[in-house]
Amino acid sequence: MEHKLLHPSHIFALFKYAVYLALVWNAWLFFQEDWQAAVFRLDELSGWQRIVEVYAQTIDTGAWVCLLLLFELETSYLPDSSLRRPGVKWSLHGLRALFGLVIVDTFIGYTGKFISYLEVQRIAADACTLADSGWSLLTNFDEFVALGTENCSALAGETLFRLDNSQILTTYTTLNDAQQMALVDVVNAGAWIMVIVLLEADVRLQLRGALTGMLLRLSSVLKFITYAVLLGAAVYWGFAGNFIDFWDAFLWLVAFVFIELNVFQWHEESDRLAAEPVRTF
Repeated sequence: MEHKLLHPSHIFALFKYAVYLALVWNAWLFFQEDWQAAVFRLDELSGWQRIVEVYAQTIDTGAWVCLLLLFELETSYLPDSSLRRPGVKWSLHGLRALFGLVIVDTFIGYTGKFISYLEVQRIAADACTLADSGWSLLTNFDEFVALGTENCSALAGETLFRLDNSQILTTYTTLNDAQQMALVDVVNAGAWIMVIVLLEADVRLQLRGALTGMLLRLSSVLKFITYAVLLGAAVYWGFAGNFIDFWDAFLWLVAFVFIELNVFQWHEESDRLAAEPVRTF
């Protein structure tokens, strides 16, 4: 006799929630990264938007985890009759709107970070003249070390830039790589906002029984394009050697495959119920 836990549906559920837990763990890893970067990029004069720029990964991932769980609840657990109740419907809409606003704000943060990597000034001074005086060195995207006598000599002969009117130096090669990474972050965040819009439209149309025909095909085409962009970002991070971003992007794609499957099964179930003849006695 097959054990209940070995049933395919249970194995699938365990795998799905393992992915969700891995995303929560990634949020913690991103917080650690952002915390380390904040030491070099924030000071007592930093405003709210600057904080959002520095902690964009953490805020973005946390909001997305909450939004993912809301979509999971709505597309997999709550019956249509519950979703049509005003209290439930408006509570879900309100929470999604709240987390959506947070995600849009972090998109602005990613954009601000990208702009900060463009606002640079070339520095003619020898890096060692700035050593041990509060200056920092950008060694990789959002990775910084203090500029000291032990590492300044390695910058001899390099073209140096000052980042965003701050006391942060970087080389041309590192700056170019950081600009590309920051741009991919902006594109990736924008594509995920498109995913929210499309899923929100799917849920509302499905509840109205209108997710059919041309609307269904249009939704499918737009999703294919959007997920292709997201896959491209993941592949870029993989080739760039940024394992955490690659792994996180891969997990998010898998997680939203689960949500898309929920929507598909919901759509199929609604079609089946609509096709059943009404019994009269």
